[in-house]
Amino acid sequence: MAKIATAESYKVIRRGGITSDRWLGTFMLAPAILYIVLLVAGPLLFAIYLSVSNATTGEYTLEYVGLANFVRALQSSIFRTALANTFIFTIVSQIIVIIFGNMLALALQERFRGRSIVRFLILLPWATPVSLAAIGWKWMYDSLYSVVNWMLKAVHILGPTDFPQWLGFPSLAIPAVISVHVWRTFPFSAVVILAGLTSIPQETLDAASVDGAGFFHRLFYILLPMLLPIITVAVLFGTVFTFTDMGAVYILTAGGPFNSTHVLSSWAFQVGIVAGDLAQGAAVAVFMLPVLLVAAITMLRIASRETGV
Repeated sequence: MAKIATAESYKVIRRGGITSDRWLGTFMLAPAILYIVLLVAGPLLFAIYLSVSNATTGEYTLEYVGLANFVRALQSSIFRTALANTFIFTIVSQIIVIIFGNMLALALQERFRGRSIVRFLILLPWATPVSLAAIGWKWMYDSLYSVVNWMLKAVHILGPTDFPQWLGFPSLAIPAVISVHVWRTFPFSAVVILAGLTSIPQETLDAASVDGAGFFHRLFYILLPMLLPIITVAVLFGTVFTFTDMGAVYILTAGGPFNSTHVLSSWAFQVGIVAGDLAQGAAVAVFMLPVLLVAAITMLRIASRETGV
């Protein structure tokens, strides 16, 4: 009787709205909605507002100028270089990241002594603050005390008198910056892909092995198709992170040499904060919004189509 009474009391409480699923859901989502409104939507709307004004540091009045800042940005050769670099850095780094991420995930799936320690160490590049990591890489690419040069000389790729200026020439600075992006982002992709690998039924792989499928057949016909939604999510996060990151570029090269390694985010900071042209900097930053929106929608559609959701 006590159990029946308790159940009836719970139904009465639910009818009264005290434990309503609707209010519970609203309450649980409130912190995330508040975060998005205050720290994402608010600054985004303010940036759009600045991009159509003539705002500069030291001025208290704003005037509406329409699309003049966007036109001026498109006419700048440095902006066009930054836009091209943004796509180059993102596309090249994500291709390398996905390849290395899959290789690392497959390796970490195997059982070996110290696997838990290796998994922990793999995440260090992702967890390390970008400022510390970029400073470390800047020392590694130093023209005189470069660890990279020392290793290349040790394996006789470079001669004893060769001292490549990794951050001093555009042809070397761009690959150097891409390598730092790869180093920082591929552990995250590897962990995401590893989580997807653990969800694949072992019976499927065992059946393929019994049928005579080798490693590469299982990889290209079973693992990768089943991992495609997971890989899409990893690429989406990596794309957003790389597309909007300015820390590595600004600390390694500050956009140099000759403004050849600027990306949109670093050029927006240079123009809007360092030079004081807030409106122009905001216009450069807003250029990233439609590209990221299209990329996010495309990748999420691919993932939903593969999962059937």
